[in-house]
Amino acid sequence: MLLAIWFVVFVVACALYLRKVYSKFSKYGVKNLAPLPFLGNMGWVLLRREHFTEAMFRLYSAFPGERFLGWYECINPIVILRDIELIKKIGVKDFESFLDHRSFIDAKVDPFFGRNLILLKGQEWKDMRSTLSPVFTSSKIRLMVPFMVEVGDIMIKSLKERIDSSKDDFIDIDCRDLTTRYANDVIASCAFGLKVDSHTNKDNEFYKMGKIAANFDFLQMLKLMFMSSCPTVSKIFKITLFKASAMKFFRGLVLSAVNEREVKQIVRPDMIHLLMEAKKGKLTHEEKTGADTSVGFATVEESSVGKKNVSRVWTDDDLVAQALIFFFAGFDTVSTAMIFALHELATHPDVQDRLLNEIKAHEMKNGGTLDYNSIQNMNYLDMVVSEVLRMWPPAVGLDRQCLMDYNLGRPNEEATEDFIIHKGETVAVPVWAIHRDPALYPDPEKFDPDRFSEENKHLIKPFTYMPFGLGPRNCIGSRFALCELKVLLYQVVQRVQLAPCEKTCVPARLATDTFNVRLRGGHWLRFRLRE
Repeated sequence: MLLAIWFVVFVVACALYLRKVYSKFSKYGVKNLAPLPFLGNMGWVLLRREHFTEAMFRLYSAFPGERFLGWYECINPIVILRDIELIKKIGVKDFESFLDHRSFIDAKVDPFFGRNLILLKGQEWKDMRSTLSPVFTSSKIRLMVPFMVEVGDIMIKSLKERIDSSKDDFIDIDCRDLTTRYANDVIASCAFGLKVDSHTNKDNEFYKMGKIAANFDFLQMLKLMFMSSCPTVSKIFKITLFKASAMKFFRGLVLSAVNEREVKQIVRPDMIHLLMEAKKGKLTHEEKTGADTSVGFATVEESSVGKKNVSRVWTDDDLVAQALIFFFAGFDTVSTAMIFALHELATHPDVQDRLLNEIKAHEMKNGGTLDYNSIQNMNYLDMVVSEVLRMWPPAVGLDRQCLMDYNLGRPNEEATEDFIIHKGETVAVPVWAIHRDPALYPDPEKFDPDRFSEENKHLIKPFTYMPFGLGPRNCIGSRFALCELKVLLYQVVQRVQLAPCEKTCVPARLATDTFNVRLRGGHWLRFRLRE
């Protein structure tokens, strides 16, 4: 009887607690979907019934007239911004009130990830942004393009050998393996100064450790949500997101490379060298020149925040942290964009043929030279990449943490009072949903690069296209990522004909067993050498 009474008390207490938690939005007239107990609006995602992007799009589409909506990440309330003007206001005009990303890793527990540019806060973030901004200018990336081309040549050679040795004149492969190995080798070369051939030496240590570190699986996402929801508990038990073995490997790799270059006075135009120069304060931001006028529609511009001179002295751990975040971004985020680009080209042969014709024209014009200028001057290639990033943005949402109480105004015309978001709470921008809003992009499920033609791109409203974020806290590496993606597509389409195979996921549907953006059954395509 006593146990039964305590059980009833516990159930009632939980019910009252959840009623209080899940009424935060409704009492102010902020619309939200009905949450599941303790799971909130993440219920069907955590139960693997739908992908996170589908859950977010369902919320976004359910209330088309709202300025902002409510979302419960388990028991954490998050404000989802829907009104474009409000997104612009928070992302740019009132940026100082939403300067930081929300915390989920304690820098004292995990200095190599907790000290990276994404998670640094306040003035430290501003100083690091200013320090690193010169690393990603067009003039620096121009020097890295030959490294990308070299990696691509090795990949094409490996593909040719596999096709030649097959009993047919084609091979069916999962492009995820292909693009992660390509991205891995580009990062090894452009960031760490290493020549790695992951297509031939499939189990090389760099790739193996990178896959351990960057393989953000379902269990890792659950750990991330726990760390975000219970930061104090995570700090007490010193919970880290990534395996210590991988972190130790990359720390040793970075520091040994730095020491060797300092002792032997080695200079190589890659990320390690630029980070070494940035750490010493020797890099300055370059003014935009005529050579930078055509860097791609999706490229984001550096704000005044990243153009200030700073004198802060950075530690070795800070240097390692920045090298690591470049690796994570390059290994998974860029490779994700690549697999969807290849998928769309394979399933849209007319687009592939048009891109091939542009590549042939540039080959004739440039005498077969593939460099930074030739990549940037290919208009249709940029249109294809821009549309890929609209349909399949690797970063499906953006988050900002409120640093001071802020009045968001009324959520809709029927609401009677303003909604105040308090210090420490989170707002999010549903990039995926906005990119697929039929009111902003007619027939949004159609892959149509002509949306970004010279005649049409002016129709895209500002702050409705955000593959690399918005405002001063946008992606610092957008130029590098776009250039890498374009080099890959150029080399693949030039040498290989892409087509669907029996395993190709058509129509495209997202896998629900991962938080990453992946197709069900993998990214299988048919590769056949061109004559």
